[in-house]
Amino acid sequence: MTTTANAASARSAVAGVGFPRATTRALLAGGVAAGPVFAVVAAAQVLTRDGFDLSRQPLSLLALGDLGWIQIANFVLAGLLALAGAVGLRRALRGQPAGTWGPALVAGYGAGMVIAGVLVADPSMGWPAGAPEGPAETLSWHGVGHGVGAMLAFVSVTAACLVFARRWFASAERGWAVLSVACAVGVVVVMGWPDQDTISVRMALGSAVIFGWLTAVCAKLIAAAPR
Repeated sequence: MTTTANAASARSAVAGVGFPRATTRALLAGGVAAGPVFAVVAAAQVLTRDGFDLSRQPLSLLALGDLGWIQIANFVLAGLLALAGAVGLRRALRGQPAGTWGPALVAGYGAGMVIAGVLVADPSMGWPAGAPEGPAETLSWHGVGHGVGAMLAFVSVTAACLVFARRWFASAERGWAVLSVACAVGVVVVMGWPDQDTISVRMALGSAVIFGWLTAVCAKLIAAAPR
């Protein structure tokens, strides 16, 4: 009887204590969906909002103007989906390498996205109509908050890439480890490149890399989870 109880307890620990495996998979699915949802909604706006130019105007500026609520909701939804993915990672990896810091850093990424959505950037780069053609001359409190949220998101998920890379190097999953290191290095290089004229494109590329990484990691754990 004791052996059976211990085995049941171990199975619960894998799936997330007190929660069915289906719940853990559903939460991980949120992490899978975060990137594609954000990309599709943002791309639709880039293509349909008259006058928006991604080559010089960051995606954050889509949160301004009459239809700005769409991008605000996009940021918040993507952040909440990433937070769900973080909870799923925590349950799936409980007691394993990267099981504490990995999910915590992904949660930091989700929180940063929510903050960046709620606190909108200041008008700049000619968007919306009538805004300064260059960077904002002064930053409002919400503009500063937006920058803090974006920084929290990028730094957190870059660190998460390295935490998971360490886990996968230790378990001899070289491909996943190299992919994670490459994503972290790629984000640092893309975001740190000293060319302000391409910042909007580089931010979009950096977002694609980290969202893609999160989608891949959560999908990997869903595929590996017992049913």
